[in-house]
Amino acid sequence: MKSLQELVRPNIWSLAPYSSARNEYSGHVAHVFLDANENPFNQPYNRYPDPLQEEVKAQIEKVKGVPAECIFLGNGSDEAIDLVYRCFCEPKKENVVAICPTYGMYEVCADINDVEYRNVMLDENFQITAEKILEATDANTKAIWICSPNNPTGNNINRDEIIKVIESFEGFVIVDEAYIDFSSEPSFSRVFQNMQGKVSNLIVLQTMSKAWGSAAIRLGMAFASKEVIDIFNKVKYPYNVNQLTQEQALKRLNDSYGVEQWVNILLQERGRMLRAFAELPVCEKVYPTDANFFLARVTDATGIYNYLVEKGIIVRNRHRIALCQNCLRVTIGTKDENNELLGALRQL
Repeated sequence: MKSLQELVRPNIWSLAPYSSARNEYSGHVAHVFLDANENPFNQPYNRYPDPLQEEVKAQIEKVKGVPAECIFLGNGSDEAIDLVYRCFCEPKKENVVAICPTYGMYEVCADINDVEYRNVMLDENFQITAEKILEATDANTKAIWICSPNNPTGNNINRDEIIKVIESFEGFVIVDEAYIDFSSEPSFSRVFQNMQGKVSNLIVLQTMSKAWGSAAIRLGMAFASKEVIDIFNKVKYPYNVNQLTQEQALKRLNDSYGVEQWVNILLQERGRMLRAFAELPVCEKVYPTDANFFLARVTDATGIYNYLVEKGIIVRNRHRIALCQNCLRVTIGTKDENNELLGALRQL
């Protein structure tokens, strides 16, 4: 890969980050806080939260096996996605490459940051080759986005091809693993266990929103080499993860066994739903999935979607997405929720 300085935008490399009140006395024990213009009443919520979320990161290290110094926490994974553009991509000059179809925020953030976004179409099996991805890059390509398991298709992208991209590309490769807990594939995050000062071009994204049942708290994770995480921390807003989110994240992380039980239940339901959905008269094809949702081609996606809305059942209509014509994306819910969906579709 190129050197980190070559990959970081020059203004970001030379940026003097904001120094928050809670950073300045780091390493000392304090009990009187008269530095941050806080109200002394309504403890503990009168105080600004830990700007680097050290307690949460320490627990993530235990659960995920990634050193705390290699973890960035943000307001959902979307904050980390946006930071890739803000830290590394020069507006109006540089570009990124992504598979298509995939998660829409990669392109939205590119548009917001005025960075060219290049689509590389998946094949009929929703797969891609490293060669095809790399052919779309040029000297101004700073990042490649690969969502695996992919959204909205649900499948893992071929791991060997991802590795080829990581090994061949000189910029950053971001592997978004939002749904990794539902997959039989190992996480790429284990790469950072023994980095020992090395800078990697791999950035792995995960989230508390899916398997951890905590979409409401908006906590996303980025795993990268310490040097890359340091760049993210320079640019992020000082108190980007609030105290309530940190508290709830710790509560969930301390109950990882309970989360495993949730995942096992959802995987069982996923298998049942795939079989049942395939038998519906309105279903033409159910695609393989490694996530907590599946994509199905139906006879009339828009008509069926509207019919379900009238019954108070909401799925995702992906008809207008590339390669997903007449497809619905269905999240695996509780057994009762899944049965209600199947019952409604059997009445068509």
